[in-house]
Amino acid sequence: MITVDAALAHLFSLVQPLDIEEVPLAQAAGRILARDVAARRDQPPFAASAMDGYAVCGADAAPGTTLTVIGEAAAGHAYAGSVSSGQAVRIFTGAPIPTGASRVIIQEDVTRDADQITLGQNLDRKDHIRPLGCDFRKGQTITAPRRLRPADIALLASMNIAAVPVRRKPQVALMSTGDELVMPGEAPGPDQIIASNTFGLKAMLDAMGAEARILPIARDTVASLTACFALTRGADLIITIGGASVGDHDLVGRVAGDLGMDRAFYKVAMRPGKPLMAGRLNGAAMVGLPGNPVSAMVCGHVFIAPMINAMLGLGTAPAPRLRAPLAIALPANGPREHYMRAALTPEGIHPEDKQDSSLLTILANAQALMVRPVSDPARAAGEMMDYLPL
Repeated sequence: MITVDAALAHLFSLVQPLDIEEVPLAQAAGRILARDVAARRDQPPFAASAMDGYAVCGADAAPGTTLTVIGEAAAGHAYAGSVSSGQAVRIFTGAPIPTGASRVIIQEDVTRDADQITLGQNLDRKDHIRPLGCDFRKGQTITAPRRLRPADIALLASMNIAAVPVRRKPQVALMSTGDELVMPGEAPGPDQIIASNTFGLKAMLDAMGAEARILPIARDTVASLTACFALTRGADLIITIGGASVGDHDLVGRVAGDLGMDRAFYKVAMRPGKPLMAGRLNGAAMVGLPGNPVSAMVCGHVFIAPMINAMLGLGTAPAPRLRAPLAIALPANGPREHYMRAALTPEGIHPEDKQDSSLLTILANAQALMVRPVSDPARAAGEMMDYLPL
């Protein structure tokens, strides 16, 4: 068996950042920006009013001053003339500041009578003007790589960026294997269960920015597995679930080898998830996950998610860990790194009592995977522990 870190290093060697494509801005949310992009204009492109009020010369902004209103400026409709001492222009939020004006008096501080205004006695000191380029200047960049959030999309739009360079979405083929499986919604036989792993992994991968497709279930025969592997062509990553061990009915490794898979490793010193296989097949990275539901999902968080990030150009790094105090005492850990389903409580991180790798209810109720290193000594309540957030 190899360590989790060694397995990750092998997995990263199987993938690389994918090609760059341009997508319309309206389709860029959640995608990974692949190159820096530069603003094509200043924002705002002119000094603009921050409030509704009156644009005046700075020297006239004194309590009790009476001014003559000579025009109006609104958003999208600038006042064409200039403002001189003794004059004011009615102005609205977002409108360009007229030439000669250097202050906006908010309308609450003004009394108006026809074309005459009188400034109030308690003027604030703000000029209520947004300077040209106070948000960003032409040429200012949004740096890559980054996952584009709604605020990023708004900023790109303001920069007049209509198409965005992003990493191509990884294409992932998901294949469950086993005679015991049927798809959700089907009527299982007396010895069958519902295939769940592919659906959980698809949800995880799609949320990360990949495009995962679920293949038909491969039965425990060479012919069925061979036919399903043929359906993986075009994928950047092939994930098989189940059948990666060494039992009489575990045929995935043998069939993949017959089809030309170059195996990188088999078995990792972790729990859950020891029977993990990886290599390359038909130009794609291939990972064989264990069939137990929790094992497959934990391996998804620990191994598959970092691989997807690497393919998206986000670097090669393990899944980020946080730290929290342990809520209860724990005995020493064994010879495998243990990813324990845990709850995050006011007292700290609390591992669940049941850690069986078949119990999806425990995983669904957990907020974290608490990490116990290999041969970790007994731990007392209050000690700080690493965890992966779920």
